[in-house]
Amino acid sequence: LLASILSLIIYWLIRDRYRVRNLSGKYVFITGCDTGLGNSLAKWLDKRGFCVIAACATEKGGQELQSCSSLSLKTVNLDLADSNSIARAVLFVTEETAGKGLSGLVSNAEGTAPVAPTDWLRIEDFHSVMDVNLLGLIEITLKLLPLLKKAEGRVVNLINAKGLMAFVGGGYSLSKWGMEAFSDTLRTEMQHFGVKVSIVEHGFFKAGVVKSDIMEKYLFRLWNRLAPEIRNSYGGKYF
Repeated sequence: LLASILSLIIYWLIRDRYRVRNLSGKYVFITGCDTGLGNSLAKWLDKRGFCVIAACATEKGGQELQSCSSLSLKTVNLDLADSNSIARAVLFVTEETAGKGLSGLVSNAEGTAPVAPTDWLRIEDFHSVMDVNLLGLIEITLKLLPLLKKAEGRVVNLINAKGLMAFVGGGYSLSKWGMEAFSDTLRTEMQHFGVKVSIVEHGFFKAGVVKSDIMEKYLFRLWNRLAPEIRNSYGGKYF
């Protein structure tokens, strides 16, 4: 038993020393790069020589990122809730990679999700987060798989660990659990093509903290739009 544990530790240490070589010419596409983790990752990979293609939700976010990065970093506007926007971004990535394929796809973008009891929500509240976090992620991954297979690249899905605990209603946890299932299935299927699929479950980041007054304002809006019978069933004390 001791020998097995020691062998496992040695194997892990050797495996952990592996590094990606010859970074020049390797393309990585990252979503959600306006701010936060995606923005920091794009800058970090750019400094290390990767050819970074950063997807931003706004033109301002893309311009600010380009202003503090090398000329090799490219940006593209992307709305993961819009199939046409996804198609344009995929075309941009295809043209930029110029037949070399895609070494990495990092999905980081997040849709906004109301925090409230399920009974207070409408189907569009679920769509607002599911269309971006899950369905948008699936759509852009499917369309980029040919490029990933060509380069035997890696898919990295960043999943906020708080989404794995269903302690409140809404689509946020649903989207995160769906991302886990999609990633696990894709990992098994892509092994044949040399494409790796990784999940990174991260905790809280300072950039992602939501102020309590914003959450309170959202709750007031949801409460005020409730049908009288639903509002009466909860009562003012509950609210």
